[in-house]
Amino acid sequence: MKAGEEQPFAFRGRLFLLLVVLAYVVLAWHDAPVALVALRRGGLLLLRLLPVFAVVICLIAVVNYFLRPARIVRWLGRESGLRGWLLALLAGVISHGPMYAWYPMVQDLRRHGGRDGLVVVFLFARCIKVPLLPVMVDTLGLRFTLVLSLYILAGSLLQGWLMERLQRRAGG
Repeated sequence: MKAGEEQPFAFRGRLFLLLVVLAYVVLAWHDAPVALVALRRGGLLLLRLLPVFAVVICLIAVVNYFLRPARIVRWLGRESGLRGWLLALLAGVISHGPMYAWYPMVQDLRRHGGRDGLVVVFLFARCIKVPLLPVMVDTLGLRFTLVLSLYILAGSLLQGWLMERLQRRAGG
């Protein structure tokens, strides 16, 4: 690998796995009972996350099967226009689950030519949690909820726009 070249994802993943295993070995050598508790908790967390990973993998498969790269680029690519910004905003608001579970799908979208600005809009707009809006209205009031939600949406669009401006300026 040449200097300055980005490492492939698979290599970084293996390196991270190796570091985690090394951390468990060091912990087990230092304090075996604590290492067992940590390993058990980590295993339980993995079991809880497996359904989320399965759903995300299925969503990626469905998206790849039904949405051809040409269609994705048309909706979320360089020439997507206002529809792309609004679609990214809406998708961000209605998406659920942990943020990191969406990273593989976002990576796939970028690979197919999706705009980074729209990815930023999607990720930022996820701050609005539709299922929690009634609780927020009940505890903080309708006006506060609406104003905050509008600020989040506007901030999402602003962050996406800034990302694109910075990339253009950097030549990327």
